Amino acid sequence: MDGVGIPKYWPFALAFAVSFVLVLFGSIGYLVFKGTGIWGLQTPNAWGWAIINFVFWVGIGHAGTLISAILFLTRQNWRTSINRSAEAMTIFAVICALVFPTIHVGRVWFLHWTMPIPNQMNMWPNFRSPLMWDVFAVSVYFTVSLMFWFVGFIPDFATIRDRSTNIIKKRIFGVLALGWRFSHRHWQNYEKAYLILAGIATPLVLSVHSVVSFDFAVSQVPGWHTTIFPPYFVAGAIFSGFGMVLTLMILARKLLGLKSFITMGHLDKICKILLATGLMVGYAYTIEFFVAWYSGNEYESFIFQQRAFGHYAWAYWIMFSCNVFVPQIFWFKKVRQSIPIMFVASILVNVGMWFERFVIVISSLSQDFLPSSWGFFKPTIWDISTFAGTFGLFFTSILLFIRFLPVVAMAEVKGTLPDSQPHHHDEHEQHKNHPEEV
Repeated sequence: MDGVGIPKYWPFALAFAVSFVLVLFGSIGYLVFKGTGIWGLQTPNAWGWAIINFVFWVGIGHAGTLISAILFLTRQNWRTSINRSAEAMTIFAVICALVFPTIHVGRVWFLHWTMPIPNQMNMWPNFRSPLMWDVFAVSVYFTVSLMFWFVGFIPDFATIRDRSTNIIKKRIFGVLALGWRFSHRHWQNYEKAYLILAGIATPLVLSVHSVVSFDFAVSQVPGWHTTIFPPYFVAGAIFSGFGMVLTLMILARKLLGLKSFITMGHLDKICKILLATGLMVGYAYTIEFFVAWYSGNEYESFIFQQRAFGHYAWAYWIMFSCNVFVPQIFWFKKVRQSIPIMFVASILVNVGMWFERFVIVISSLSQDFLPSSWGFFKPTIWDISTFAGTFGLFFTSILLFIRFLPVVAMAEVKGTLPDSQPHHHDEHEQHKNHPEEV
């Protein structure tokens, strides 16, 4: 970041974000002191905002590893300018996601009981529970994403170490560079490690949100018990993840002066991915209604009627409008060239994806099989403050990242330049001697 420069308003933005982190810590502290009764949880809505926000943040964390791993394996060079920021977004989003299951247990000091650690009481987690599968799926995804992110940093750490004149900075980045000396052997090992991690991370992109969808799909609750959930959740996660990537890339491009690295071509491709995944999400919304009708299950039919026309219809139509109608504007090239329209659309996509999780969780739980137990969910100020606080945690992490670490993968970008190609000088000489062939 030394060459680009930090905006003057960076300290003010950090202070603003940190104030929300303090709100988060205050909310968690009060939760630990009083218990989960301060939330809007009640019978039958035993899963309130905690599970909604958990799934929302896990979905946000999808795009980073997708851009890094899958696009790397398919040799898509356009990823090189945005993969570092997208990977950072993945790490920070998953950290925000993990906040909710951690505090949802109420007694956080017993959280280690969820892990398969032998103890004197012979207590073991229930391995048949999809919530237990979540622990492993998200933990493995976070670990592999973190390793993938770190390995990609190593050549850049070495560059900062060699160019730094500050002895403390030189020592810190010297340790992080792991002895990297830009030798041929180091590059060979780096390429192998990066390729292996990309191969491991690729199936995790698809598996982690499939496992998250099992939290709902393996239950008997109307509106949840459906086989379409795994692909539906994965498409939705990629959709929301790229929505957040588009938001952050537009901000980084404008505020950090990265227009030469994050070009309109990058934004155009992200918009096309949003359009494609938005169509998938729209198809999933539609086929859910068809399955509910075609199954002949009166409970399923009732829930989907209530989603569209019942007490929570306002949430359903916000979801449907933001996730299905809004992405359709990206059919037009002029829209994909307009920064303000793209920015507003990316915000609406994430609003819509949060409401998708709200609709799935609340509309089904509030009206289950027993009308006598029906109850409508209303969030409390502590629900809202905890969720807002995670945004503070996310943006504080992003601001610290852009201040102290290279936002663009320098080594990868250099590798895509014409000068880095082995036959570039031969071609240059040929064009110089035979300009008529150019």
